[in-house]
Amino acid sequence: MDPILLLKALILGIVEGLTEFLPISSTGHLIIVGSLLDYTDDQSKVFKIVIQLGAILAVCWHFRERIGKALGGLSSDPVQQRFAGLLVVGFLPAAVLGVLFHSTIKTYLFNPLSVAMALIGGGLLILFIERKVYRPRVNSIDEMGWFDALKVGFAQAVAMFPGVSRSGATIMGGMIFGLSRKTATEFSFFLAIPTMFAATVYDVAKNWELLNIGDLPVFTVGFVASFVAAMLTVKALLRYVSNHDFTIFAWYRIAFGILVLVSAQFGWVDWASG
Repeated sequence: MDPILLLKALILGIVEGLTEFLPISSTGHLIIVGSLLDYTDDQSKVFKIVIQLGAILAVCWHFRERIGKALGGLSSDPVQQRFAGLLVVGFLPAAVLGVLFHSTIKTYLFNPLSVAMALIGGGLLILFIERKVYRPRVNSIDEMGWFDALKVGFAQAVAMFPGVSRSGATIMGGMIFGLSRKTATEFSFFLAIPTMFAATVYDVAKNWELLNIGDLPVFTVGFVASFVAAMLTVKALLRYVSNHDFTIFAWYRIAFGILVLVSAQFGWVDWASG
């Protein structure tokens, strides 16, 4: 197996794990870094699905007790039934709109320059939201109403545009709609599970013919790197939101987006080739 390809897999796996649950857009980073590494062929399409699965499973492992409790109580516990119902309601907007517009968005917006502009726009929006004073009325997921979940679900659907960030849209949207920062972050993590599993199944079905047993070493390296990086990121972010806002991520988004646009303007990187 080509060691350079394995190194690319390691880098992209780490990128996926670090960025999937931060409000900085994992899809956007994978598009940009994949273009820089010249890893944009057919194999890369399936590879990105595999490393996304690694990030999902990291969240499942981190919240395994809460997930196990929910699954165990689905048949008899009203609290767990309501929790599952909130996730279903929050999942529906992205599911419906994703089926309708996924191909169009992927065709026209999955490129580094579109991502750069979305990163900048999203960063400015985060700065605007963080400068407003919001008084949360919902301080735990158990206090959320059905309409709260639906509104966060529509916010998540906006993240179909690469560079927006699924976690950023759901967390910021949740805060605007009255969720506390901690509640919005936790609900974003839980909502990621059905959303990302569904997206993974959908992408695998569409790219089934690209699966190749010979790619297993590359996929394994990327999967493990993504899983480990995501585990560390989820733990760190939950600690971080206890005492900090998301301003630092906003400035990072803006700086990274500007760097991509400037590099394109001065010809430092031929982004069109990605």
